[in-house]
Amino acid sequence: MAFDYGTKRIGIAVTDPLQMIANSLDTIHPLEIIDYLKKYLLTEQVERFVVGEPKQMDNTPSQSAPHVKGFVNLLKKTFPEIPIDMMDERFTSKMASAVILQSGINKKARQNKGLVDNISATILLQSWMERKAYL
Repeated sequence: MAFDYGTKRIGIAVTDPLQMIANSLDTIHPLEIIDYLKKYLLTEQVERFVVGEPKQMDNTPSQSAPHVKGFVNLLKKTFPEIPIDMMDERFTSKMASAVILQSGINKKARQNKGLVDNISATILLQSWMERKAYL
């Protein structure tokens, strides 16, 4: 399960049991994420959390890094049995916007920021799985 964390929305993506394809799951407000995950984990197995790590072009942490660190600490405290991997999230939002534009979705739907967050989380998870396959 991957998260594209934002202070207004968290995009969530999951993968199939064989970890072949990442799929968008949902967009949740940060204040609702723990309850959402507790309910989700009652019916679904999650092997690992992958969290987007916000970085600047020079590889230093971005302004949102402290918020993401707080989110990661909350995940560790609430779900200590689930390991967490960090994944560089640079360009995922731009890639998500390009995917949305190329998909032919109408202008009103393209302005849905939650859609960008969902696709960003999906790109993040797919990238993590591809990287893992080469290690």
